[in-house]
Amino acid sequence: MAQTAANPSGASAGEGVLEDVLRRAQARLGEAGVEAPRRDARLLLAEVLDLSPGALLTAGERGLTSAELQAFDVMIARRCGREPVSRILGRREFWSLDLEITQATLDPRPDSETLVEAILERVTDSKGPRRVLDLGTGSANLLLAVLSALPGAYGLGLDRDTDALAAAARNARRLGLAKRAAFLASDWGAAVAGFWDVILCNPPYVRAGEIDDLAPEVARFEPRGALDGGADGLAAYRRVVPEVARLLAPDGLAAVELGSGQACDVMDMARIAGLESCACLRDLAGIQRCLLLGHPGPSPEESQS
Repeated sequence: MAQTAANPSGASAGEGVLEDVLRRAQARLGEAGVEAPRRDARLLLAEVLDLSPGALLTAGERGLTSAELQAFDVMIARRCGREPVSRILGRREFWSLDLEITQATLDPRPDSETLVEAILERVTDSKGPRRVLDLGTGSANLLLAVLSALPGAYGLGLDRDTDALAAAARNARRLGLAKRAAFLASDWGAAVAGFWDVILCNPPYVRAGEIDDLAPEVARFEPRGALDGGADGLAAYRRVVPEVARLLAPDGLAAVELGSGQACDVMDMARIAGLESCACLRDLAGIQRCLLLGHPGPSPEESQS
């Protein structure tokens, strides 16, 4: 029986066996250079069948309908083109939150959870009121993660991309956080004033000339504006750091994400802006990923007066 383009398993419509479908899809993904072909095939097939990935382990002899085979083949073809699984599914888990992502938003990475962890470790009163500002909010992953852990906090996410803001608002509604999260179009912090207890920011920090050398999943599918940090990768920090100095409350704390090797340069910018580098935390790969900033405390002489 002839194999059809809509049948990645080679079985005729209605005769697909799940394990056979997975094996052949894995081979296609491997040939396309996908790093974890078995895992990705399982995630995509689980989506088509509306099962958890774990449930596939006990469904190995299940037959697939023609429509299921066709839908799976479309997903595998997209993944062979190196489109990330998260973008094919339209969602990403971050800090145990299920977030919608779109073409306008950066795909949240586990590395960014370093910022959330750093803030939550230092905010000892989880129920106390906090004003949280997220500069360049994207999908609002940072803001919503912090709000989910601080029931007394409310926050504002800023982004100049209105499509990203729409996705962020949908995420807040779906997670039950819409009453404590607002979103506003702004070029970094230009549209706001006042003091904020917590400021979060994951600015673009990839050198412009290096973007095309990144993995295809990043170079082809991430919004370029969320990656491009200018010629030296530091252009966004030159805007963000003075904004943090202006907007951060006297006893507030800011968490700024860093690219590899950028810690010293951003610390220098912070010092010039009148901020104090409180800590520089590493991610699971050992890269200095999160710079914590605050206003300097009073000098010993001032505190004694």
